[in-house]
Amino acid sequence: MTIRAVVFDVGECLVDETREYGTWADWLGVPRHTFAAMFGAVISQGRDYREVFQAFQPGFDLTEQREARAAAGKPEWFGEDDLYEDVRPTFAALREAGLWLGIAGNQTVRAGGLLRNLFTKDVDLIGTSDDWGASKPDQLFFDRVAEVTPFAPDEILYVGDRVDNDLRPGAAAGMRTALVRRGPWATIQWNTEEARTLPTFRVTGLAELPGLIAEFNSRGR
Repeated sequence: MTIRAVVFDVGECLVDETREYGTWADWLGVPRHTFAAMFGAVISQGRDYREVFQAFQPGFDLTEQREARAAAGKPEWFGEDDLYEDVRPTFAALREAGLWLGIAGNQTVRAGGLLRNLFTKDVDLIGTSDDWGASKPDQLFFDRVAEVTPFAPDEILYVGDRVDNDLRPGAAAGMRTALVRRGPWATIQWNTEEARTLPTFRVTGLAELPGLIAEFNSRGR
């Protein structure tokens, strides 16, 4: 079987979230390095990243605070400068190879709009958890990915930075998976048994994917 479609997660796969999480530290009124340290501690313990906010502000509601930030003129935002440098060259190489491309992640409606502004001409599909009413790692999210991709699940490669949110449910849905080593989750999870054995590919950057996919497909023919 060959890989015919590649679907990418967003945060710490395509988008470097350093600036965005820094703005959350500023919003909470805590030093950025302190926020980052707590973030890493929560992730290393296998807890939900949203617990980081509770540590600094008990009762913190992320949805309400996003709205408050927007009302204060400080909405969530990312742009071209926040993309990892290998994103656009990789998309171009995969397109040239004839692959169908998609972007699907746990993102808000606003973030979905930002993604469409950045990538409409580069990909065949952009879907978000808010669009679909399902969030990773819920299997329904990956069912939706499979529904909107015009190929069988085992012809889809889902690329992400998390074993728990991306690889495990993606593989359960019958998809191929790739773990990219960047961002806090992949860095912490990289040497775990599951991170070593579960993904179809392990890469340190997206630029490795076109060659790996080509090699994989040549073996499958």
